[in-house]
Amino acid sequence: MALMLKFAARSDVGKVRSKNDDSAYVGRYLAVVADGMGGHVGGDVASASTVLDLVHLDVPETVDPETVLPDEIQAANLVLNDLVSANPKLSGMGTTVTALLLTENVLQFAHIGDSRAYRLKNGVFEQVSHDHTFVQRLVDEGRIQPEEAELHPHKNVLLRVLGDSDASPELDVDQYPVEAGERWMLCSDGLNAVVPDSITERIMRGTASLEETVEDLVETTLAHGSPDNVTIVVFEVVEDQGFADPVYIEAPAADEPAPDTGQLTIAVEGDLDASAALIRHEMSKRPHLLVGAAELATQSGKIPIVTQRSGEKRAAAILTHKTPAAQAAQEQEEHEAYDRRPRRWLVTTFLALMTLILLAVLGWGYLWTQTQYFVGNHQGQVAIFKGVSQDLGPLKLSHLDTVTDIPVEALPEYTQQRIDSSLPAKDLAHAQSMVGELLVTAKQRCPVVVPENPGSAGNLPVLPPYCQEIAP
Repeated sequence: MALMLKFAARSDVGKVRSKNDDSAYVGRYLAVVADGMGGHVGGDVASASTVLDLVHLDVPETVDPETVLPDEIQAANLVLNDLVSANPKLSGMGTTVTALLLTENVLQFAHIGDSRAYRLKNGVFEQVSHDHTFVQRLVDEGRIQPEEAELHPHKNVLLRVLGDSDASPELDVDQYPVEAGERWMLCSDGLNAVVPDSITERIMRGTASLEETVEDLVETTLAHGSPDNVTIVVFEVVEDQGFADPVYIEAPAADEPAPDTGQLTIAVEGDLDASAALIRHEMSKRPHLLVGAAELATQSGKIPIVTQRSGEKRAAAILTHKTPAAQAAQEQEEHEAYDRRPRRWLVTTFLALMTLILLAVLGWGYLWTQTQYFVGNHQGQVAIFKGVSQDLGPLKLSHLDTVTDIPVEALPEYTQQRIDSSLPAKDLAHAQSMVGELLVTAKQRCPVVVPENPGSAGNLPVLPPYCQEIAP
């Protein structure tokens, strides 16, 4: 039988903070908690924007179930980047995200930051998520003990977060097969910062209803001082009864009138009231609970940049008959295309520069070769060449300078081999000196002719020209 989620949720500003930077959503198929950060102006924006960008995943059937949740979180990160670009005061904002998406009988899990996910299954209570904090890394590396982490002065320093970074955030992604009857809890770190896991486990095991579980966890946090916002989402995996049984699901919010074309048009243009009404209408179509900053942005528009941006996105999707998921995919593609334009320009410039450098090196190299000389074999004769004996493909790096009368075959075999391989010279004078030495070597092998009649030279044999030359 098909499965769905029975749920409860609550968020509280705590005893110290002046505003709530947490956001959470839970419905039949989706649960997500986001803990925003970034000072006075950014934390609530980051968490609310991210949660509202994910709520469209709360549907019974999902395309590409194993990748859709991390892909949508990556797309939500691009939206945060756009918000920072539009309002530089938001620079530095970020948010944690811990999300679970039910696809048939599997919970798809995606996580970044230090919000947590716990599971109570078959009598075993355990933390499923892994904190992306400096202190947790020290524990993982064995540099401190887990009990020391609770008192460490830097225990809240995050190493990974969703926020205004061009780099794709590194998410923890996993899949968990589920059965009816198991319970899960998502929470911001406002809970585990002051309430030990042992107390959380006792409440999870001992409360009769999900609503009682949520209330006890929040009230226990407040009783411990609650210096931070605290947000709790608890759900139980149940069999889908095929109807809106209040025993299994929360009642949806009051119906919001469907937007007409005029409302959609002004929502696309950024009208705050129209955007808020459009978001409320979409949310009213499914049973859910929305708490924290995301609820504030939806119900009152008191976080206008989030309300307007989310409303614009939804209105544009309706006007173009696109689902929010398709609209998000288009926005991501446009964002990536925009990013690729300067990169293509950069690559083109780099390649052009490297080509110019290569041509300059090759030109300098060729000019250098033309200052060199070597002695080699030209059609069986010892010759002086200008350049170097190697060729670069079809490009000849040498040309003939002087051909001598010395046959290569008139030289010793070893010398012939050296000439065939070419004898490099420092300059032209050095090459000419080498030729002179080769001439002396060749003359040593010339025949000695003695005339039969000392007074007569007419009968002497004719010697080769190199044998007649006077060595320098």
